[in-house]
Amino acid sequence: MKIVAINGSPRKKGNTAFALDLLCREFRNAGFDAEIIHVGNKQIHGCIACNKCIENKNEQCIIHTDEVNEWLQILKDADAILLGSPVYFAGIAGSMKCFLDRAFYVASANGGWFDGKVGASVVSLRRGGASAAFDGLNHYLLMSNMIVAASSYWNMVHWFQPGESGSDGDGLQIHENSAPTIIW
Repeated sequence: MKIVAINGSPRKKGNTAFALDLLCREFRNAGFDAEIIHVGNKQIHGCIACNKCIENKNEQCIIHTDEVNEWLQILKDADAILLGSPVYFAGIAGSMKCFLDRAFYVASANGGWFDGKVGASVVSLRRGGASAAFDGLNHYLLMSNMIVAASSYWNMVHWFQPGESGSDGDGLQIHENSAPTIIW
């Protein structure tokens, strides 16, 4: 089984990455292949609504100025997909949103690649906005007919500075509770 986590944070080793690393360690300990793709620290062009992915059906976005098409093939072969984003103004980080719009549009235009796959979302934040960002990530999973893995609460970790999410005991416990559900 292959699990791919998407880190939408511009900090490759920040709190969102910490949460995704925690889950990926659990997956590897269970014998699964798990990798993290870092999209938040890249310049990703937003969807331009050209509908060429529907017209061409070539498993690609027409925009070739970034790594989205390369990552699409990794996601296509995944059995489970984790979406992780920091919370910015009660929403998903910009690069992550651009990536998700294009990736999920291409996937649905080419036969619904994610249909029936397991998905889960993770957010990291300082204070408020977790529910809105978490909901925004889950919209992609739900609208793609994915099986959304639950936990004992919403998958979120709280922090102030990079690296502080490791001291959020409740957040860590929630993530640890979600790993067996995803593995199952």
